[in-house]
Amino acid sequence: MSGGIDSTIAALMLNDEGYEVIGITMKTWDYAASGTSGKKETGCCNLDSFNDARLAAVEHGFAHYVLDIREEFGDAVIENFVDEYLAGRTPNPCVMCNTHIKWNALLKRANMLDCEFIATGHYVNVREENQRYVISKGIDDTKDQSYVLWGLTQECLSRSKYPLGNFHKTEIRQMALDFGYPELAKKSESYEICFVPDNDYRNFLRKKVTGLEERVDGGDFVLTDGTIVGKHKGYPFYTIGQRKGLDIALGKPMYVININPDTNTVVLGDEMDLERDEMLVTRLNMIKYETINDGMEAFTKIRYKSTPTSSNLFNDKGNVNVKFHEPVKGIAPGQSAVFYEGDDVIAGGIIQGGRMLE
Repeated sequence: MSGGIDSTIAALMLNDEGYEVIGITMKTWDYAASGTSGKKETGCCNLDSFNDARLAAVEHGFAHYVLDIREEFGDAVIENFVDEYLAGRTPNPCVMCNTHIKWNALLKRANMLDCEFIATGHYVNVREENQRYVISKGIDDTKDQSYVLWGLTQECLSRSKYPLGNFHKTEIRQMALDFGYPELAKKSESYEICFVPDNDYRNFLRKKVTGLEERVDGGDFVLTDGTIVGKHKGYPFYTIGQRKGLDIALGKPMYVININPDTNTVVLGDEMDLERDEMLVTRLNMIKYETINDGMEAFTKIRYKSTPTSSNLFNDKGNVNVKFHEPVKGIAPGQSAVFYEGDDVIAGGIIQGGRMLE
């Protein structure tokens, strides 16, 4: 229970259905220790949200606990976040947190408290089919969160409940009103990274990595043919597909096409230079099937808000080579690729890179 509308209503729905509910709020990040105590705390680290979660639990007669997972979160999520940018990649911390931290931490506490299931306010559905637990999209396309849950194990899925999967967000807001929480019904949603409260990841990197700016400032902007066209502020401060904030004028819109951390080089090109027709995906987690058959057709999603693209999947030494039916733009190493069959998640993994069009 983060204190937001989705997790709160999920808990209250299950409570009304007769489940013995225990609310858990996770503290993942310590603003005071990080030097950002003057910033507004957001998401799962907001003290007001902690209090909102506790109040809802007390008013409905079930227990509430705060679970301190700052150490595990720092090791698995924040260090990975920093390391990935230093490797010239674009991380997805929410996927890392869901995969390695939240569900594991919840299951441990569930076992300690003799709870059979854990539940969250994600807009997804899970069912058992052919002795496997399958994630499928929530019915609200605008809120579907199956993309960020591709890393969950079969054990996690077998013990998870998602009460909101068959509802639209408008219905959940109405439920908040019906439960007597008008302020909760109006509560805005945060899309920021919880440990980057001002949404400035570049400043976060500067604070986390001593001397980073001095070390990387002044690298070369180059074109796809290798021509040097200017200097940049340091390769970790750019992402694939970025157009704004380059501070370079070349007479036409230019995009970040590639990042080379070894040479501190950022490659610029036209929008067409972002197109790829093939990519490699590693660190697979199989959901619907145990294996991928060569040539399997799937709709592949390369970002949370991207439109899935028709593709064929091929095994490649334990990884998957994705061949798109039409070129896609902005494939970013470090981001997640999720493969769908209809509304079902086949599998997911981490993007390693794409093949440029010839």
